[in-house]
Amino acid sequence: MAEESFVISLSVLYRNAQKYFDHALQAYQIGWGQLIFLFYINENEGCTMQEVTRIGEVDKGTTTKSIQKLKELGYVEVQQDTKDKRIRRLYTTEKAQTMMNVLYGLRNTFRHQVFKDMDGDRFEKEMEQACENSREIMPQEESDEIKIGGLQKLTLLDYPDLAASTVFTAGCNFKCPFCHNRDLVFLPEDYEYFDEEKVLAYLQKRQGLLDGVCVSGGEPLLQKGLKPFLQKIRDMGYRIKLDTNGSSPDLLKELAADGLVDYVAMDIKNCRDRYAITCGMNPDTFHLEKIEESVQYLLEGHVDYEFRTTVVRELHDLKSLSEAAQWIQGAKRYYLQQFNDSGTLIQEGFTAYDRKEMEALLEEVRKYVPEAALRGMKGE
Repeated sequence: MAEESFVISLSVLYRNAQKYFDHALQAYQIGWGQLIFLFYINENEGCTMQEVTRIGEVDKGTTTKSIQKLKELGYVEVQQDTKDKRIRRLYTTEKAQTMMNVLYGLRNTFRHQVFKDMDGDRFEKEMEQACENSREIMPQEESDEIKIGGLQKLTLLDYPDLAASTVFTAGCNFKCPFCHNRDLVFLPEDYEYFDEEKVLAYLQKRQGLLDGVCVSGGEPLLQKGLKPFLQKIRDMGYRIKLDTNGSSPDLLKELAADGLVDYVAMDIKNCRDRYAITCGMNPDTFHLEKIEESVQYLLEGHVDYEFRTTVVRELHDLKSLSEAAQWIQGAKRYYLQQFNDSGTLIQEGFTAYDRKEMEALLEEVRKYVPEAALRGMKGE
């Protein structure tokens, strides 16, 4: 699997080990859940239930059930400690001893096959270290810091008529299949965020040279730390443009009311009927109410704005774009952006309309939004 992740790989290894041992151990009426306990008891005769629980890092109930089954099958016996009758010690039986060599053979065969064409000793040492590291990991409270996935230090295109920098936030609640930067949506396990203070320090140094900052994504309005981040940018005297998919109208209104946004660029993904599929969402559960609210808010002119649609041959046509334009009829600005295959799409198989076709689509859109224009055309 080309896109296999660490979590998936870990699960596959676990499941395949479980499948192998459960099949191989059928004749002994145990599964691999009991096998790890049997190995430990065999190699540590007289160990206690607490020790077995601790070494496997499982809960007490799981240990109790596994040991009980091994007892019922006659593989393990429990004896009172001779000095402290409160302590129960575990021992393998003669019946277990007759099959331990076979069980070790099964384990070693699996290990050999898993490490085929690999350095097994090195893998095991690194796995031991990974296990040790995992013991120290504790879930952390969700941070209020903004997650920055990228920085374009200079752009003359993203902020109309201004020299600007673009900050890309990481994470999105949509999965538009034609999205040109899948890493900003799915955040790979080795993803490294940009340091917020370093980004702010760069902007501090460029005061007087740059006019504005574009905050794009991903979807910026998902970021808990967005408002204080924008305030810091505003305190430097920059004008601020916000790119959004319109799914968080309440925060959009709050930022505009607080004077932290000068210009909003909102994506109109498609006409209403095709919106969910264009966003990569389930049409049966996706609702447009928040998108509608954001559209209406911008049309009312509370903040300077533009609407824009990235036009993809497989998702848009004359009818759908005409309906999208009717939805935002009377908008100040509406841009049809030519799709560009960046090579890092969420899904492959999408293509662009050529210039002539885009001009025909624009002509239809201008019936409802006279100020509509093309943007991002190849060769420009």
